[in-house]
Amino acid sequence: MSTRIAFLKGHGTENDFVIVPDPENAIDLPPAAVAALCDRRAGIGGDGLLHVVRSAAHPEAMGMAAEAEWFMDYRNGDGSVAEMCGNGVRVFARYLQRVGHVTEGDLAVATRGGVKTVHIAKDGDVTVGMGRAVLPEGDVTVSVGERSWPARNVNMGNPHAVAFVDDLSHAGDLLSPPPFSPAAAYPDGVNVEFVVDRGPGHVALRVHERGSGETRSCGTGACAVAVAAARRDGADPTATGAPATYTVDVPGGTLVITERPDGEIEMTGPAVIVAEGEIDADWLEAATSA
Repeated sequence: MSTRIAFLKGHGTENDFVIVPDPENAIDLPPAAVAALCDRRAGIGGDGLLHVVRSAAHPEAMGMAAEAEWFMDYRNGDGSVAEMCGNGVRVFARYLQRVGHVTEGDLAVATRGGVKTVHIAKDGDVTVGMGRAVLPEGDVTVSVGERSWPARNVNMGNPHAVAFVDDLSHAGDLLSPPPFSPAAAYPDGVNVEFVVDRGPGHVALRVHERGSGETRSCGTGACAVAVAAARRDGADPTATGAPATYTVDVPGGTLVITERPDGEIEMTGPAVIVAEGEIDADWLEAATSA
């Protein structure tokens, strides 16, 4: 390994990532190294890390190499491995475009959640196919202080409780998980979205992500909110044959979510590369062994 390792920094609606290009999967990134790099005071800082590897060079992605040349080996900020990140895959695609591996148009990205379809538009926005929503049956309630609201249970591969409120301030500080009931609805915890209307087909949210607290953006959360809003408004594209599109304001920007008649959900939003540089390998080794 060389004494210095290239990195970039990027974000999608202020969900930010350290990007480590490693086409041949030659760089060892144990959890402690990822956590050190994502540390906002002692490292570079990020919500997660995008390890950019050719699918054929990674044992978890070799089976997808025929469909997607590049594998997004995504890690959470604490170093744990994750299946997918909607905001992250947009930034991943922007990196591939920046360095000339891809151009505008369609591409496929391999993830632990399967191969994702991505479209890089001429205006710079990136669209990601996010799969289908599952709507479990049963009533759910979420609470903050003395207030309680009915919530829609939406699963986007991870669980969400979507509550429509009169004012986003009613969500409180979102430092701790909002209580929900019944407990059996979410045995492993839940992401809770508080939503207000901004206009026809336009909503805004604040979100508590399980294990993280309030975040600036949540791609799966925005998708869950759009699906919940559509059902509240009497729209089910799989029944009507007409797509449903919602503009979703998150604290870090704006995403556009479309649910198609086949049930597939597409998320469109910005992806920005803000910096690039080199990681000192000696520092990384010291930080990893500390």
